[in-house]
Amino acid sequence: MTPTTLAPRRWWAIMPIVFITYSLAYLDRANYGFASAAGINRDLGISAGLSSLIGALFFLGYFFFQIPGAMYAERRSVRKLVFASLVLWGGCAALTGVVTNIPSLMVIRFALGIVEAAVMPAMLIFISHWFTKRERSRANTFLILGNPVTVLWMSVVSGYLVHSFGWRHMFVAEGVPAVVWAVCWWLLVRDRPADVAWLTDAEKRDLDAALRAEQAAIRPVRNYADAFRTPAVMLLSAQYFCWSIGVYGFVLWLPSIVKNGSSLGMVETGWLSALPYLAATIAMLATSWASDRTQHRKRFVWPFLALGALAFAASYALGATHFWLSYALLVIAGAAMYAPYGPFFAIVPELLPKNVAGGAMALINSMGALGSFVGSYVVGYLNGATGSPAASYAFMSAALVVAVGLTLAVKSRPDDASAAVTPLHGKQRT
Repeated sequence: MTPTTLAPRRWWAIMPIVFITYSLAYLDRANYGFASAAGINRDLGISAGLSSLIGALFFLGYFFFQIPGAMYAERRSVRKLVFASLVLWGGCAALTGVVTNIPSLMVIRFALGIVEAAVMPAMLIFISHWFTKRERSRANTFLILGNPVTVLWMSVVSGYLVHSFGWRHMFVAEGVPAVVWAVCWWLLVRDRPADVAWLTDAEKRDLDAALRAEQAAIRPVRNYADAFRTPAVMLLSAQYFCWSIGVYGFVLWLPSIVKNGSSLGMVETGWLSALPYLAATIAMLATSWASDRTQHRKRFVWPFLALGALAFAASYALGATHFWLSYALLVIAGAAMYAPYGPFFAIVPELLPKNVAGGAMALINSMGALGSFVGSYVVGYLNGATGSPAASYAFMSAALVVAVGLTLAVKSRPDDASAAVTPLHGKQRT
């Protein structure tokens, strides 16, 4: 049975929920960049260097709690874990709007990272329970589309909220929806196909058989320790660290880069900050479709990262005197950095069995969080210290170049669709 005939209602029942949930997570982590551009530093007496650290603290909390969250999601329940996370992160995000001093802001940003840490690996595990290998790049993309699509509308809405009411009201208004959505999540979601009433018994059997057949084709890996020592997982972890330096340095500080480079108001800054994410959305959909259609993964990752590196390098070469051309290159860089997410996160479930795949994805994502911390801190610091984004463009470009090399080093079978891996002391089949 082909994926097109395998319970097609899964897409309509699961994907909108997945998309909305991750959208709200991304909303509450990315809007700090607008508060920074809108005067939170001035109001609370935050220096440029400290502002970079506070913006990056989210990712430090996010780094430490990935793997425990993934273990709970795989062994217990994605539904329960994400419900609790929604309530807690919505509360933390809203509380950011009422802070009156720097220490409380730092605590809330760190806590926000902790309570959001498990969401990404939990949602990837959730998708692996519902979608087959031939569907997974597209399914992952619908999840991660919550990232650029959210920033797309958030950039506009946040610009208007900040302009009309200030940064405090922005945080409160954008934190409450996560708490409301937690109730919807609890009512609508079940962990596995066997738990729902809207699939027929035949559809459940067919889907279970397809997923079991995929697992039978993957060489067993005993435990997380063995999985973490596989060459592919180590390389992908390092790759995602470098990739995330570029992505989150870009996301968190794009509003400030645009505003400082153009001397535009917050509303106009919001519109300009949104355009790269519109391009990213189109690129992600096209890339995931092509990856699933051809069943190639790696070749849909590294070329886009190379294009992003070239765009950042060209922006660096232009300097600060050609704003609009530099801005056009930023649009290209943003789209290129986002395009490969679907194929990238389809790699691990095709390399490792499900007993360890969730933990491996959490490890990779946690290294991405560490890269996000480095990227958001260093980019913010360079922008503040030099008064120009040129140095940060060079930094993000170099990180993406390293990510390209690490992607190319990952070994897989010639079709790039699946490969069996063993720990470092064994052999890897190519």
